[in-house]
Amino acid sequence: MTDQATVSLLRWLRRQLRQPNPLREHLEAAVENNDPAEARRLVSRVPFTDAQRRHVEGLLARWEKEARDR
Repeated sequence: MTDQATVSLLRWLRRQLRQPNPLREHLEAAVENNDPAEARRLVSRVPFTDAQRRHVEGLLARWEKEARDR
């Protein structure tokens, strides 16, 4: 994941999950460990609105594409 994409995803997740909790910490670890599959699994448990879900799914799809293209 590019540095810009990583920063974007982490900032967005932190805004959406304001309170530090195990789920947020696991999501941050998945991003830091370049594990989009784990991030996607964790995100599926978050009760986002449709717009929020579309946004994070788009970020995850971009991350997965970048990983495949390397």
